[in-house]
Amino acid sequence: MVDQTSKVHSRLTQVTDFITGNRTATTIPWDPDCTKFPNRKDVPRREDAPGGAAWVWGKDDYLGRINLLTPTRVTAASKQVKTGEIVPLNLPLHVPEVPAFNREPFKHEIKTLAEGVAYDDKYSLNTQSGTQWDGFRHFAHIPTNTFYNGTKGSDIQGPAQDPNKCGIHHWAQHGIAGRGILLDYWGYANEKGIVYDPYEHHAISVADLQECGKAQGIDIRPASQGGDIQIGDLLFIRSGFVSTYYSKSPDARAAAALRPHTIGPDDGQRWAGVKQEEAMIDWLHDCYFSAVAGDAPSFEAWPTQEDYHLHEYILALWGMPLGEMFDLEKLAKTCKEKGRWTFFVTSSPANCEGGVSSHPNALAMF
Repeated sequence: MVDQTSKVHSRLTQVTDFITGNRTATTIPWDPDCTKFPNRKDVPRREDAPGGAAWVWGKDDYLGRINLLTPTRVTAASKQVKTGEIVPLNLPLHVPEVPAFNREPFKHEIKTLAEGVAYDDKYSLNTQSGTQWDGFRHFAHIPTNTFYNGTKGSDIQGPAQDPNKCGIHHWAQHGIAGRGILLDYWGYANEKGIVYDPYEHHAISVADLQECGKAQGIDIRPASQGGDIQIGDLLFIRSGFVSTYYSKSPDARAAAALRPHTIGPDDGQRWAGVKQEEAMIDWLHDCYFSAVAGDAPSFEAWPTQEDYHLHEYILALWGMPLGEMFDLEKLAKTCKEKGRWTFFVTSSPANCEGGVSSHPNALAMF
């Protein structure tokens, strides 16, 4: 009976696609060039995947939502370049000077090859200490200790490690380029008299982002629901961390970064970010962003007050790149001056075989 129902549904989808001109993703592995993808509740689940997983691009896939950045979509996104301004999205490597979450600070050393004639330099850094992409090796689905597409901790470290599984080099070898969209929630909150401290826990809801979008002239629903979000868009949310960082004294910045870090809702590390809620999970999934990023140490409000983290969904269950501490200050200023909140964006992650994460080397172009 189930098989018969599935066949009927498949046939109806084929007929609907013929009438509308769509190409609907139905059978795993999905074709990235499809023009219509299912909502979260309708995504087919692989038998070997945890509940809620969208491991839909094939059993050997380590690109996840980057698959959506097809030549057709990148070509369309390139039309965002109209006047030629370039806006880098990367903080200086030494910022923040004292990283959060007990991470090591950046170190830079000049190496003399021939005094007064030739020099090299050496970097020492934790890829999570500043502007970063969280790779698929960074955060697992905690109930099953499983990373994206079935990767386990033993694949990442230990005698049976396999650097091919979910290594950041897959992203580097594909590249990241597409249409970016900025939701400047920090700018919106300041204009509307909404007061919060990005250095404290503050949860930004989907409803908040909807109002922010309206103020910018953007309907943040996916295009399939009549909104302005297109399949493969890269989402950027400015919540105010970078702006606040530069307004604080070095001592105040260090004191906040050095707050005690423990697991649980009473963690001393406390940062503004997007809210853990079903509406947020549905929205982030159903828009089919190719990547999401923010300007805070944690894209999601930290610490979570729920029994899950959005990191689990975004990275482990969906395979969607997650960026943190992107420098969105000049981007927000440029978008506001131009009266447009979309742009072409590129990112070239480090080609490090088996890498966990990477500095993004990201640029926005107008």
